[in-house]
Amino acid sequence: MASVSTDSKAGLLYGIGAYLCWGFFPLYWPLLEPASAYEVLAHRIVWTLVFCVGLLTITHKWSAFRSIIGQRRLMVPLALASVVITLNWGGFIWGVTNGHVIETSLGYFINPLMTVLLGVFLLGENLRRLQWLAVALGTLAVVVLTVDYGRPPWIALLLATSFATYGFLKKRANLGTVEALSVETTILTPFALAYLVFLQVGGTLTFGHEGALNTTLLICTGVVTAIPLLMFGAAATRLSLTTIGILQYLGPILQFVFGLTIFDEEMGTARWIGFVMVWAALVIFTSDALHTRRRAKRTADACAAESTAI
Repeated sequence: MASVSTDSKAGLLYGIGAYLCWGFFPLYWPLLEPASAYEVLAHRIVWTLVFCVGLLTITHKWSAFRSIIGQRRLMVPLALASVVITLNWGGFIWGVTNGHVIETSLGYFINPLMTVLLGVFLLGENLRRLQWLAVALGTLAVVVLTVDYGRPPWIALLLATSFATYGFLKKRANLGTVEALSVETTILTPFALAYLVFLQVGGTLTFGHEGALNTTLLICTGVVTAIPLLMFGAAATRLSLTTIGILQYLGPILQFVFGLTIFDEEMGTARWIGFVMVWAALVIFTSDALHTRRRAKRTADACAAESTAI
């Protein structure tokens, strides 16, 4: 019992650490100016691969990496995952460096609802009544925000859809974090390097031309990308999905607070209404998940007791 408790505590610390890192991301990417969002994205891909190569070496997982490369059934979902994570990373970096931090937080608030919808449309899952209510309320909130912004909240929708799709594809592949991320960045790196060469030839590359600090921060994009992913992987193996589901709101809450305070972004009445509706949808969604989990546990315990009695 003591080891289980210790494992859960470690998982909780890993989970909190991962989501705190993601929550603080809006403070990191603006430090990379004058590099454009697209150059930052390219560096993020390249240096994440470099970091992963080091991890593969230290953890002796090169054989697992080579095994994945040789299996087409694994490479297809990972290739698709590499595309959607590029959209997610690029959308987030562009959003926080162009005055849309609060909208990026919205993307991760509605991500759980988007994940549920993917389950409905791709896996044919049936939603419970309260889940439908949460999805309907979240959809209505997007409509309210669309009217307020004068356009659909494209950044939020891109982030929510891409991250939900990424999670779905990674679940289908069912591979270790280091190996999978290594394969994904291996697929993307030739394109990222080609773009960086294009910038260098055109004389617009920032890397190496804006001082040692800028160069160091660009290199560190690989570290700040991989570390929270590794912590999340460690948390996922130690915690229940319900606990992880609750922890996931820590990141967008921090992003929202930073957008409101540090970046001084506008929040009119209609925007507040839209966000409150999203938060209400998440309360309903999370409460239903907790209630369902408790009920399933009681049923399982009752069955176990009955089996023991027999």
